[in-house]
Amino acid sequence: MPTRPAQSRVFCRRLAGLLVLDPNGDQVGRVQDVIVALRLGHEPPRVLGLAVEVQRRPIFVPIGRVTGVESGAVVLSSARLSWRRFQQRPNETRVLGELLDRRVRLLPAGESGQGTARPEAVGEEVTVVDAAIEPARGGDWVLEQVAVRRGRGRRGEVRTVSWDDVSGFSLLEEGQGAANLLAAFEKLRPVDLAGLLHDLSDKRRAEVAAALDDERLADVLEELPEDEQVELLGGLAEERAADVLEAMGPDDAADLLGELPAEDAERLLRLMEPDEAAGVRRLLLYADDTAGGMMTSEPVVLAPNATVAEALARIREPELSPALAAQVYVVRPPYETPTGRYLGLAHFQRLLREPPSTLVGGVIEVDIASLRPETSLAEVTRHLASYNLVAAPVLDGSGRLVGVVTIDDVLDHVLPADWRERQLDADHVEPETAAGARTPPAAGGTEPGALGEVGASRAAGRSES
Repeated sequence: MPTRPAQSRVFCRRLAGLLVLDPNGDQVGRVQDVIVALRLGHEPPRVLGLAVEVQRRPIFVPIGRVTGVESGAVVLSSARLSWRRFQQRPNETRVLGELLDRRVRLLPAGESGQGTARPEAVGEEVTVVDAAIEPARGGDWVLEQVAVRRGRGRRGEVRTVSWDDVSGFSLLEEGQGAANLLAAFEKLRPVDLAGLLHDLSDKRRAEVAAALDDERLADVLEELPEDEQVELLGGLAEERAADVLEAMGPDDAADLLGELPAEDAERLLRLMEPDEAAGVRRLLLYADDTAGGMMTSEPVVLAPNATVAEALARIREPELSPALAAQVYVVRPPYETPTGRYLGLAHFQRLLREPPSTLVGGVIEVDIASLRPETSLAEVTRHLASYNLVAAPVLDGSGRLVGVVTIDDVLDHVLPADWRERQLDADHVEPETAAGARTPPAAGGTEPGALGEVGASRAAGRSES
């Protein structure tokens, strides 16, 4: 059995989001968390494996299948894995999702085996900012050390201590922070962070939501099933909830408010900025399965004397979705919905072919039919397909632009109502390799990896049972 060098110690925050590769170098997924089993007394937790996100679903990879971390990726000894969705068991703990940001207490040397805490810090409450796993005898891996920060702020001293020099991990902590968890996953896309939130406990999910800034939380809410959106919004103070609604797209905010009791929705609308609330109120007037109920009221609107350079600068704004950035809409003043008279639209491909100084009023398409707010979902779908559009303007009876329906709005309504929840809760996944072939699920038995037969068999037994 191979022996592991001392440098095999790995800090868990380093693993967050890392690629997971099979022995051929093909991508399996990305690390979502490290799963451990807490033990009695001061025994360090045993590492069971990794939660790995594969096509937006977490699976369990036994630690015995991991050969090491090389060139910024976790390398597996075998591609034979169970592709069932990972479901956390009561005796299992997520290192990143549950242990980071815990407030624990440093023990005096007499109560622990190592005494690595400084004497002046003994008995002090500290915050866990990271944890290190390393190989142990018999092929297991254990969570041997934790990095802790003294004080409440980010500038406190950070020190690495042994697991048995701290206490408090087994206690339920109220008001646990989430700053270090979010720092570990700061580069995740909103849809991936939504998947992570979905898999956390209700308590931890609320704590993470409270720690996210308004814009980030708004982006994540838009990717969650409606019942979880309502749950998280209801856990916020009303003033904060109104701020988050303002940060959401008007159409998404209207959809979410439509799921709330009328009196709760009205109370939040009154707390929003009047200009923001006005756009959402207009959307709430339309039936959900019409162009008016699906549209967003914040497309890219320009005057006819704006230049192509100005138009391209507007669609480069990072907060725009690809569908909204695909074309600009040219109108007479005013330039906020409902606008003045609608003149036409210009697709970004046409803009890229024109000199920067060209006026957009001279390159617009005027022969593409528009939608009315009462247009049905079926008609909207046929319209986008007929004209090969990713977005279409919606005009009122006076020819004013009141919003834009995008292809993603249509898909949200065409797919089953619970499609997001099904996506997050699917029990099976068949990931494709880089060559396009399906990776077969494990077919009975396990292959002990380079981390030893004991660790492989124990973790594999957890995943297969």
